[in-house]
Parts: sequence; structure tokens; C-alpha cells
Amino acid sequence: MIPTQSGSDRQILTFTAVHPCESISITTLIDSLIKLAGEILSFKSKHFSTNKGSVKKTLRHVHSLLIIFQEIRAGAGSISAGRSFLRSAILSLSELHVVFQKLKFLLQDCTREGGKLYMLINSDQISAHFRVLTRSISTCLDTLPVGSIDLPEEVNELIYLVLRQTRKYEARPDRDDKRALDSVYWFFNLFENRINPNRDEVTRVLDHIGVRKWSDCVKESAFIQEEFTIEKNEIELLSSLAGFICYCRCVVLQGVDEDDEEDKKEEDNEDLIISGLNVDDLRCPISLEIMNDPVVLETGHTYDRRSIAKWFSAGNITCPKTGKNLVSTVLVDNVSVKKVIQSYFKQEIDNKSKNKKKKQTSVPESLAAEEAGKLITNFLAGELIHGGAGEMVKALVEIRILTKTSGFNRSRLVEAGVVESLMNLLRSGDPTVQENAMAAILNLSKDIAGKVRIGGYGGGLELIVEVLNEGARRESRQHAAASIFYLSSLGDYSRLIGEVTGSIPGLLRIVEGCDYGDSAKRNALIAIRSLLNQHPDNHWRVLAAGSVSVLLDLVRSGEIGDGVKADSIAVLAKIAEYPDGMISVLRRGGLKLAVKVLGSSEASSVTKQNCVVLLLNLCVNGGIDVVGALAKDPSVMGSLYTALSNGECGGGRKASALIKMIHEFQERRTEPGLERERFTRLVI
Repeated sequence: MIPTQSGSDRQILTFTAVHPCESISITTLIDSLIKLAGEILSFKSKHFSTNKGSVKKTLRHVHSLLIIFQEIRAGAGSISAGRSFLRSAILSLSELHVVFQKLKFLLQDCTREGGKLYMLINSDQISAHFRVLTRSISTCLDTLPVGSIDLPEEVNELIYLVLRQTRKYEARPDRDDKRALDSVYWFFNLFENRINPNRDEVTRVLDHIGVRKWSDCVKESAFIQEEFTIEKNEIELLSSLAGFICYCRCVVLQGVDEDDEEDKKEEDNEDLIISGLNVDDLRCPISLEIMNDPVVLETGHTYDRRSIAKWFSAGNITCPKTGKNLVSTVLVDNVSVKKVIQSYFKQEIDNKSKNKKKKQTSVPESLAAEEAGKLITNFLAGELIHGGAGEMVKALVEIRILTKTSGFNRSRLVEAGVVESLMNLLRSGDPTVQENAMAAILNLSKDIAGKVRIGGYGGGLELIVEVLNEGARRESRQHAAASIFYLSSLGDYSRLIGEVTGSIPGLLRIVEGCDYGDSAKRNALIAIRSLLNQHPDNHWRVLAAGSVSVLLDLVRSGEIGDGVKADSIAVLAKIAEYPDGMISVLRRGGLKLAVKVLGSSEASSVTKQNCVVLLLNLCVNGGIDVVGALAKDPSVMGSLYTALSNGECGGGRKASALIKMIHEFQERRTEPGLERERFTRLVI
């Protein structure tokens, strides 16, 4: 069979076909044409948003050609074997094969999920493609030596019928296409003048292209956003299309598909997992490259299959990390790690795509899209106040999505006054309402205007802390923790949050909670660290909440990812900057634990750098006693020199300073009559 392009990475409305090789046999070529014709005819059951008449005629021509190919294939033995005939037939059928590939691509594009509105906008171009490809069929049939093939009379008549029809073919957009297209441009004009279009008229256009559900609009939006990275000359048009489809989703269509709402939550959770991920955790300990096929040994350690296979083939029967002799070298797929790696690469691709189009999508590139955005935000703000229960929930979902996508949407929603409504809904008895409201507050807290409005709401910070401690769903409490991190970066908010009863204990409950994943724990740890960084008064509050015991127990447990371990040690290092924090860490075995983690082969470079900072702060505040205790450990200098060689600029300087302190202690200890003193000088 002849290989063809899959089209998966193909730019829309571009048709790169594979030409059959010159040495191909005529039977192989006909078999491939029959297969291609069948694939084209399978589009008969699909919905076309444009050029329905052209599609119908094209499929009729292909069906006729399929009958012809089958007749030729059935009588392949009676085909004249003349060299000139075969060359002529193969050339004609090869060109027809290319035409069929392009037709298949065109039909794929016309039915591509999410591309229905875009296809309508390009209906004239699509008509031109149908016309060119259909007339190419007539050219191929014209050069096919039909007289040299023994075919039934009715088949010969069918060939000439298709030849005549395709030769005179004139493809034009359907009348309904033109009417729908004119309506779309009319909607753009209305948006520019801040006028809401007639809902019935909008619904008629959506029905015409086959966009009937909320999830259909989500797919249309995703497709248009992808086109921003490709169509550099159509940015303004694409922006208007994005504004129109967003208006349809938020204002015109009723309800949210339940499955798609769950998908959104899963996507949010996946984003949290990846955002809290240390890439070093995905590297194979042998190759130090991100694993392609992670597998687990009986010791519980994960390696890339190719690397560990090489290790075994070299005669090694030990675990590379632990050195333990293995009873079995059976490799078990680490499905969970593989899923995380796939999610990581997917997000990396998405992030690159977002970076390319950030300039185009952060602020609308057309007046129609900008004004449509204002109409949408005003409508949603009104739904939160005046809408029924169903309308309010849908508005919350839309606000949650819009606040996540761009700063423009966030600023418009803040201006429309949604913050006050969202804050009121945080005390809703409906868990779904509370969760969506808290998620929207989290997204709004990322921008200055949102922070100011949230903090300026009477008792707003107290409300968020209330959700942190008493939220009906775990997700609501996680969103509250992340909101505290963003809010703490503005002005005096860090002090105000710290003063709210239950703020720091609530964050610690997430850190030590068994029902919270690593991403939630990291959000809470980052929030605590932000509170410590932003205001000194929060130090004693964090200490009084019992954070040192919680964090040290968490690091000792070994039941957390390296990212949580790194963040926990970073918070401990911050606590140890103060004498009372240093004493608390030392009394609970923090020095010994930090040395152990620093020397561990399993800890990442970030975790080890944080260990160096913790040890340095303990030595600076604990003086000669702590330095002496550290110097007694024979493994510490090797670990510090490793950290020095592997560390980045800041981490390397701190490791160097700690090494210097230990050397000074050892030199001073050899001096006779040395009195005990505390180290207070250090250049970092």
C-alpha cells in the first residue's frame, strides 16, 4: 500500500500529498485508490459547516470513481500489458491518487473539531479548492487510456459521465453560507458599537455551522487560539472570531456540559501538579536525562528503561542508587511517573505556544473583540447578582475560565464589579458555588487591581482564611492557600493576613494533611514562605503555630516528593534566620536531618542548596557550638564540596561560606587557650 501523509501536523487548508513512486505496479496503485476512496466516502456521515453542496457533489464523483476502480481491479488480468499503456495508465492514476489525498485533507479540514467557524470564514477559499481538485479529476480521466481496458459498457459510460461533470464543475459557496458569513461580520460591527446582537440570529449562525453546546464553543476557542501562532496576517480577524465565540459561550448558550466542567477541574489540577514539579525528579539517576520510559526496580527506585538495561547488560546486578544486590532484575512500568512526564512535555509545548501568542492574546487585537469582552464581563457581573441558581453557576464557571486566560479579562471583570459578588459567594452553602468563586478570586489575586479590590472588601482577607480552614471542598481550601500567596505580596497585606486568626495554622494543616497532594502542600508552603519574607512579625506567628515540628516530621517521613521537601527545608531555613527559630530547629534534630538530606543521593540540587542555607543560618545564629557539632560529622565536608561544585551562583557562595566557617573552627580549635565564642561575622 502507498504511504500517505497523516495530516496530524499539517497546517489547515494546506495539502502536502505523497506522489506514488514511478516503479509502482498498477494493481498496487488501484488498491490504494480504492482504499483512499473509501476513506473519503466515510466523511458522508459527518457534519460540514460550509460548502455542503460542493461536498455532496464531490462525494458523488468519488463514489462513481470507486465503482470504476473496482471494475478495473476485477479485470486486472485482462489489462493490455503494453509498456506505453502501463506508463500512461500509471501516470494518470498516480495523479488521481495525489488528488484523492488532497481531497481527503480538505474534507478533514472541513470537519475538523473546533474549526467550524474558521471554515465558514474561509468558505470562498474552500470553494476554490473544491473547484481546482474536481477539475483535476477530469484532467486525470482525460489521459487515462480507457480504450485499452476491457470494461463493461455501463462502466465506460460512467467514466465519460464523471469526465463531463468534473470538467464543467463550478464550485460556489452555498447561499446559506453567505448569509451566515454576512451575519458574523454584522455581529463584529455591532460589537464595535457596544451593541448586543439578537440572540436568535446568533443561534441561527451557530446551528448552521453545528455549534450547539457549550463544549463546542470551548473547542472553537481552542482552535482559534492555536491559529494565532500560525496565521500572522490574520491576527485582527482571528481576534474578532475569538471575541465572537467567547460571547456565544458566555452569553448565548445555556448551561455547561458536566463532563467538560470536570475536564476543566482536571486540567486545573494537572496545572497545579506540573507547576509544583521539580524537573530533576523526572531525570534518570544514570543518564541524568528526563526519562522516556520510566521503570521501577524491586528497591522502589525509578530509572529509564534503556539506561537500566545497559547497566544490567554490563554485568551489574545492583541498584545504582542504593548499591543493594537485586534478587530480581524484572522491570515494572512506572505508570504514574510516565503520566507526569507526558503532562510535563505537554505543558512545555503549550507554554512555548502561549509565549509565541502572548502578545496577540493578552489584549484583543481588534476593536470588535475588545468591546465584545466588555459586553461579556458586564453580562456575567449581572448574572451573579440577578441570575437564578443555574445562571449564577454558569457565570461562575465562565468567570473562572476568563480570569485564567488573560490579564485583559481579569481587569475587565474587576472593573465590572465581580469581586464583591464573588466574595459574598464564598459563604455559599453550595460547595460548587464556593469552589468556583474561590478559584475566580485566586485568579483575580494575580493582578494588582484584583489584589486591591479583594483586600479592600470589608473582611475580605478574613473570608479567604475562613475558606482556608472551613471550605466545603478540599479544592476550595487549596485555592484559598494559593490566593494567600498572591495577596501577601502587596503592601501591608502580609501583616494583615498574618494577624487573621487561623491563617498560618490553616496553611500548616494543608502541609501536614494526608488528603492533600504534593501540589497543594507546595502551594501552602510557598504561601508561608511569602508571609515570612514580606513581614518580620509573621516569624513568631509561624513559630508559635508549631511549624518547625510539622516541617521536620514531613521531611523525615519520606512520603513526599522532592519538591515538597525542598520547600519545607526552605521555610525552615527562613525560620532559622532568627535566634529563637534556630533554637527550635536545633532542639528538634534539624541539624542532623539537614546533614542527612544534604548527603543523600536522592535529593535534588535545589533541596541540597536549601539544606546549605539552613545549615548556614543555624551556624550563624548558633555560633561555635553548632559549627563544632557540624564539623564532627565526617561526611559533611564532602557533601558541601559537592554542593559547591553543583550549586548555582547563590548556592555556591553559601556552601563556600559554610566551608570557610568549618575550616576556621578547626584552625581555632588547634590554638591553645581558645575560649568559646559565637560566630557573628560572615560575608555571604
